[in-house]
Amino acid sequence: MAVDPERFTQHSPYSDPGRHTDRLAAVPDDLTAMCAAARNVIAHYRADLSDLTLDQQVEVDSRWLEVTLDVDAHRNPAQLTEHRPLQRRVAGCCRDHSLFVVGALRHHGRPARTRVGFAHYFDPGHAVDHVVVDVHDGHRWRRVEPELPAHAAFDVHDMPAGPQAPFETAAEAWLRWRAGEQDLSTYGVRGQPVLSGPSFVGAYVVFEVAHRYGDELLLWDSWGATADPLKNAGLVDDVASLLVRADAGDAGAEAELFARYQQDDRLRPGDQVVTLSPFGTTARVTDLRDGARLDSGRLA
Repeated sequence: MAVDPERFTQHSPYSDPGRHTDRLAAVPDDLTAMCAAARNVIAHYRADLSDLTLDQQVEVDSRWLEVTLDVDAHRNPAQLTEHRPLQRRVAGCCRDHSLFVVGALRHHGRPARTRVGFAHYFDPGHAVDHVVVDVHDGHRWRRVEPELPAHAAFDVHDMPAGPQAPFETAAEAWLRWRAGEQDLSTYGVRGQPVLSGPSFVGAYVVFEVAHRYGDELLLWDSWGATADPLKNAGLVDDVASLLVRADAGDAGAEAELFARYQQDDRLRPGDQVVTLSPFGTTARVTDLRDGARLDSGRLA
């Protein structure tokens, strides 16, 4: 059975604005306004902010949109579209910008999901790990880049997909490597070999599946096959192939991928994940149940 795009109108625990529904509802039902609001509320912890305070370092682990909006409301009671000075924005990253936009789109009944992969437009010669948005317009999925207000090379609200596209999904990159067509040493975080290369890309394939089906976890969370994707290379091959086929419109591949995700614990996070924040010194176990979200809200 094919996966109906309407499934993606439903909030995940991560995209649900919770007690801030009214604030998110005030953002116009318009992609330009939603993306601008995301950039207004959230600042990238590396690209935009320097000398983060200890409180801001904690903010990058907010995880749930409701918690991000908690932090913002405590600091900025104005509407989400009203300007926030850079240092008063919530520290986050591409995943948080995209989750904000997905949450806004789902609130308006528009099918949306986050996509995990690599951007070829931030750092020439390097494929930067990145998260963008897919929105279904009633006919097809359109790819949206929330972090860029404009770009001369492509439409940020309808990005090209496929070979040579500005954004390459993790599945596409992995399959090219497996076919001997791509060196993945430049895929990931520049200057950090542990956060680059085949193992890193393989983990992102698993992230891509999880994000597709509503487990939009932090990029530094770990579970199942993400811990050792090369050891689970056969599994990664399978789901990468299904992802690419599903993106090409193969309804059977989409249905099979969804079934695999529901059935295979190596793909699907449970109640707990291991988290290694960019500002953490040691890995820690993170509880993903509702009570944990409420506790995280105390960050605000």
